Amino acid sequence: MTTAALRPAPQPTRDSTAAPVRFARRRDAAALVALSRPFARSGALRERPGSFYVSDAADFLVVDAPDGTLAGCLGLRAYAAAPLTGHQPMGVLFNFCVGSRSQGHGVGARLLYAALARARTLSLAALFTATTGTGDLFLRHGFAPASSAQAPVAWADSLDPRRNSTVLSRAL
Repeated sequence: MTTAALRPAPQPTRDSTAAPVRFARRRDAAALVALSRPFARSGALRERPGSFYVSDAADFLVVDAPDGTLAGCLGLRAYAAAPLTGHQPMGVLFNFCVGSRSQGHGVGARLLYAALARARTLSLAALFTATTGTGDLFLRHGFAPASSAQAPVAWADSLDPRRNSTVLSRAL
């Protein structure tokens, strides 16, 4: 697996007034749709139906904004080991977005840090993500370019080659 040199991930700023990262609930589905919609329309995120956010709400970590909306979200899906391919349990980060009013305030870093902690709790060997952007936040947290062939097969097969995404991974 291709990974960057292991170094401790930067710790997010600890602002005592900041809302904590929490797991999303089914009732957060409409807020997840509203937060994700501008990013999907811009092409930064894959368009997903509202039913996806209802059925998969438990896969999301979220941060609440002071106005009651969501400041940001990040999905984490775990994939079981695949002995025939030699893959250990792995995870995929998806649908990572931070609302425009919350950008630059550490929300994204807090979400990513929480996802890394959750992945360790789940004993995942590695995390993967695909990005159409620069991936700078991921790179600062120890991710490195990787081949989709190293990722969970079901996820890798779902990647749309027309999006020209860069696959990144991090060993845990």
